[in-house]
Amino acid sequence: QVQLVESGGGLVQAGGSLRLSCAASGLTFSSNSMCWFRRAPGKEREFVAAISRNADSTYYADSVKGRFTISRDNAKNTVYLQMNSLKPEDTAVYYCNVGWRQPVERNWGQGTQVTVSS
Repeated sequence: QVQLVESGGGLVQAGGSLRLSCAASGLTFSSNSMCWFRRAPGKEREFVAAISRNADSTYYADSVKGRFTISRDNAKNTVYLQMNSLKPEDTAVYYCNVGWRQPVERNWGQGTQVTVSS
């Protein structure tokens, strides 16, 4: 029943910025922590960032700390990922999911592709 639709990906130059959105439905959005994962070419999905239900807590992977910011708008059932100072190694398909740092496997959507050129 949970549906997560990511958007906002695209091609960006190194050092540039991009803002991803994840529209959620089929759950009480404000009652759940949300998180972002990514899957780079040839690699497994890895954790990127998480945000608590009321946005009073956030957590980031060391690789993106200081560059990425996770936020949410509970009125719009949407979680965002602001990505700054992008690097080629950030190239991946980005996915959102429900939970602090424990994604629900059945919830994975199609993700949104981010490509960072050098």
